[in-house]
Amino acid sequence: MISISDYRQQWFGNIRGDVLAGIVVALALIPEAIAFSIIAGVDPKVGLYASFSIAVLIAFTGGRPGMISAATAATAVLMITLVKDHGLEYLLAATVLAGLLQIGAGLLKLGRYMRYVSKSVMTGFVNALAILIFMAQLPELIPGNPGVSWLTYVLVAVSLAIIYLFPRITKAIPSPLVTIIVLTAAVYFMGWDVRTVGDIGALPDTLPIFLIPQVPLTLETLIIIFPYSVAVAVVGLLESLMTQNIVDDLTDTKSNRNQECIGQGIANTATGFIGGMAGCAMIGQSIINVKSGGRGRLSAFTAGTVLLILVVGLGDLVSRIPMPALVAIMIMVSIGTFSWSSIKNLRFHPRSSSIVMIATVVTVVYTHNLAIGVLVGVLLSGIFFARKIAQLFKVQSILSADGRERTYVLEGQLFYGSTEDFVDAFDFREAPDRVIIDVSRAHIWDISSVQALDMAILKFRREGADVQVIGMNDASETLVDKLAIHDKPGAMDTLMGH
Repeated sequence: MISISDYRQQWFGNIRGDVLAGIVVALALIPEAIAFSIIAGVDPKVGLYASFSIAVLIAFTGGRPGMISAATAATAVLMITLVKDHGLEYLLAATVLAGLLQIGAGLLKLGRYMRYVSKSVMTGFVNALAILIFMAQLPELIPGNPGVSWLTYVLVAVSLAIIYLFPRITKAIPSPLVTIIVLTAAVYFMGWDVRTVGDIGALPDTLPIFLIPQVPLTLETLIIIFPYSVAVAVVGLLESLMTQNIVDDLTDTKSNRNQECIGQGIANTATGFIGGMAGCAMIGQSIINVKSGGRGRLSAFTAGTVLLILVVGLGDLVSRIPMPALVAIMIMVSIGTFSWSSIKNLRFHPRSSSIVMIATVVTVVYTHNLAIGVLVGVLLSGIFFARKIAQLFKVQSILSADGRERTYVLEGQLFYGSTEDFVDAFDFREAPDRVIIDVSRAHIWDISSVQALDMAILKFRREGADVQVIGMNDASETLVDKLAIHDKPGAMDTLMGH
């Protein structure tokens, strides 16, 4: 558990930087929250209320200070069919259940399994997100789309210039915030016809209120929402924990994964009761926050609070923010997110690592599903790792001087990936009087290796040899005693039957 002094430091250790960064993030959240609502097929206020609620609650309950959570595309796309078939109320109920599942995951300490996601998968995840962030801006840049003209490109270029050049003058004020203020003022006073936030969708003009999803409390309802809730809970936690790792690296600090699972769950559960959709951590906004100087919990709280104030109290002003300014900020995020060194390292890194990274990127970009991409990357990493470990396994054969005893010395890991090499190392036709299988420098891992050991012993015995296994460590001996059948009647018939 975090100490009170550390918790206070996470709140008030960087007040100025957190407040300014939170304001920038709040402005960047508005168009995305509206867009994600449209993706899910619900009113824009559902995404905006969710972004406010999740950002504020995660500030109190999350395990990663400085990380921004809100409504996201990753969770919105999972709800499309549910909303289409059953309506908004079922989405809210699924959001509540997803939050409860995430709380359960945190209490079960499932966050620790993130250690099995390799660096190559992480790099692929980051690069894919950078590409997706950039691709999401293309509708605002493609000629012929509503509101896109030559002026759009000029304003985007000017915005990028301010973003990258203003820090040379001063870093006291985040350059993305300066960009938004300057371009909003210029477009308003010059009367330029460019696409604005207000063109995306109507902003809510009332505060959210507590409500219970109006769904029947029956088993049928649970059957309907449960698959969606599980998908949202898994994808939300996966994206949140991977974003958490990225923010850890950016800030050179450590955070609590299991607490983040619980925090995400509390935020989603509460959000479902105020009319909001499920969400999770947002890598784009988190990077905007960190690069704008946000480090503590106050930045997420400020982002959520300012977002609500802006859309409810200052909706008319916010609706005038030109989209080219926000597009430029997101382009900056995509450029800063992408690991450019990973391209150069393709020539130097092991081929298997490069394949995992590229496969993760391609899968995520093709499916627009982060969970599928990461799953592909993790599976490939596991396959390559197993293949590498299997190659390190070897068997040395030693024949005694009188030719009556053969000793096989095993070295390495005996598991499903090395059992074929294990069996191929034996000459069952030789059949000396005595065979010794020395496993003092090996470890037996699974049922496949136990069955291979059974088969070797039984084949030698069939040829009349006395077989002895020596040097087994405690863990291997426990597994063999539990699963081996070579000393049981009918063992060969049982093995051959499988």
